[in-house]
Amino acid sequence: MPSSTPPARFGDRVRAEAAHVARSLATFGPARGRRWPLALQAGLAMTVPIVVLAASGYANLALLSATGAFAVIYGGWLRPRERARVAPLLALALWVCAASGTLAAAGGVPFVLGGVLVTTVVASALAGAVSLGPPGPVFFVLVFGLSAQITSPHGGVRVVDPAVYLTIVAASGVFACLLVAAPLLLPRYRREQPRPLGELFPLRWSALAQTLTLRAAIVGVAGVAAAVVVDPARSYWIVCAGLAVVGLPVGRRDATTRGIHRTVGTVVGGGLYLVLAFIPLPVWALGLLLGVLQFAIEMVVVRHYALALVFITPLVLLLIGAATGAAETLPLAVERIVDTLVGAAVGTAAALAVRLRSED
Repeated sequence: MPSSTPPARFGDRVRAEAAHVARSLATFGPARGRRWPLALQAGLAMTVPIVVLAASGYANLALLSATGAFAVIYGGWLRPRERARVAPLLALALWVCAASGTLAAAGGVPFVLGGVLVTTVVASALAGAVSLGPPGPVFFVLVFGLSAQITSPHGGVRVVDPAVYLTIVAASGVFACLLVAAPLLLPRYRREQPRPLGELFPLRWSALAQTLTLRAAIVGVAGVAAAVVVDPARSYWIVCAGLAVVGLPVGRRDATTRGIHRTVGTVVGGGLYLVLAFIPLPVWALGLLLGVLQFAIEMVVVRHYALALVFITPLVLLLIGAATGAAETLPLAVERIVDTLVGAAVGTAAALAVRLRSED
């Protein structure tokens, strides 16, 4: 007997989806365990190296240490001993991305564009194959792009020495690992038996991993192509905006929602950056501010993605501006908002074009 329920009209579906997105922007998702220990570690990993270098008379190098802090934000679902074993591997992977970025910068724009594409595909494939979990491959691409931009030659001369930069990134990565291991000072955590790495991150080239890699490849190719038209130096931001939408195993509806959250959060975060950038802060105080932003990001990112982007955007823009000496704050904010619009659109298109196998 045929169903008496008429199919939903296109207009009704659009209104329903718009209402869904509006609700997601107006409400917080459910809490997922304690976030403050990881958030505190992330904030300290960002702040302490910057403040120490600034207080030691190396204010011009202090902000270069920020990229090592990203090793802390992975593996929040692991037990302390397990995180302590995984963190050095992540710090090493981030350092390799930083080193690759400095090498690509020496080769010029074509090498940087190619490096962004290769890093996007390789990082996404590995993250999918081992089920790395949040925040996915996006920070590996971000570190590659930031490193290339920070160490790129200007007038034939590198303002930042790649060897010095990579040494600082390595040291900050080691400090991040020490912070992750700090809970092991408590006997109750030392007594826990960690699961083998092969059990935590089983290497498996599953249909899901293949889908995530294909989506990332689409984002990488389209994002790099868009950057060639807009500005090749901004390729990593466009790709990261797209990868943030499809770098995790989300369906089409959730990917579209993440793209909208990414755009809204970046626009508001760009406004916050414009406010903060005009406050004359010494480097040590800027380090404290970045640590507060990193803490806020980790506290809210699992519950409200757009709000997290409100903090992520000024953090990264402050790092770029201070590390490269860029004084034009308004153009920088506008550029990144445009890049995010392009990247989020590319990521959403990739999610719509390639369905997760689990949806079949």
